Amino acid sequence: MTLASTQIAAAASAAGILIIASESALSMAGNPTTRYTLALAPDASPSRTLHLQLSDNFNFTAPEATRQLQLFLAETANRLRSPRPNAIVTLSGIPLSYSNFEWPFHESAAGADTSLVHGQVNLEDGENSPLHAKVSAAMTVTFRDVVHSPEQPFAESFILNAVRKTMDQGQLELVKSGNRQPVPVTTRYYSAKQNKFVFNDTDETQRRHFLASKTFWLSGVLGNGAPVWLLDPRDAQYLNATVAEHKLSVDALAKDGLIALSPDPAYATPTPTLLAQKPAYQAALADALAFIKPTFNEDMRSGHTNM
Repeated sequence: MTLASTQIAAAASAAGILIIASESALSMAGNPTTRYTLALAPDASPSRTLHLQLSDNFNFTAPEATRQLQLFLAETANRLRSPRPNAIVTLSGIPLSYSNFEWPFHESAAGADTSLVHGQVNLEDGENSPLHAKVSAAMTVTFRDVVHSPEQPFAESFILNAVRKTMDQGQLELVKSGNRQPVPVTTRYYSAKQNKFVFNDTDETQRRHFLASKTFWLSGVLGNGAPVWLLDPRDAQYLNATVAEHKLSVDALAKDGLIALSPDPAYATPTPTLLAQKPAYQAALADALAFIKPTFNEDMRSGHTNM
């Protein structure tokens, strides 16, 4: 085992995570990396694992790198306790899973002054849908200046939130097959004044709706009723809220009888009352999928354009 792998294993162990596999890989730029498979148990099924890919020259001894890696692994341990740790929900009500992201960022080969990371999101509606989107998240040079490192522990959260935001805006389509679709990552997602990422401005009602939707889809539909983590800082960043604000929303949902808190109150399951709202969630999903699907302009069919 290399020194880097030993350090990763020690950091993962401190977070309560096992490295059940590791393999040498190459980044999109052709540089050597190592891809680690993370789990809470040695016999974990693939659906209960997450991946960490780091450059072999990643500097583990730099204080900021050490701090961020420890934070990333601590959050990963909490996500791994959920039944589908790679599943997320958009504000518009679309359940997704993410996979095949290739870290770290690589420079554009097309001459553009951008750094890219490729990956894929899949629709997770409980029906084995083939719909997915291959994405190419492009970080502008201006945005790159505010990111400490192009490595996964520093960038995964804001990249996945940019994917969610782009889909909320109807600019990312789920298809059965197709080319990579662009996900722009610009300074509009970063507040220099507040020194933080900003994706959506939400109120308490929207946060409750989001967390109820997350519990319905990720526990009720995808997780066989297993508890799901509702205090994920990644979701808080996406909704421009704090984890403390999410805790208030979780408590309110429990008081309203929509979710049942686990012994660890950061996790919850849907109640029969929430599960009974299945038609409403399916209708919201259908509306969201219709919104992101391009429509043909009938005026153009007749030759009428603005050109």
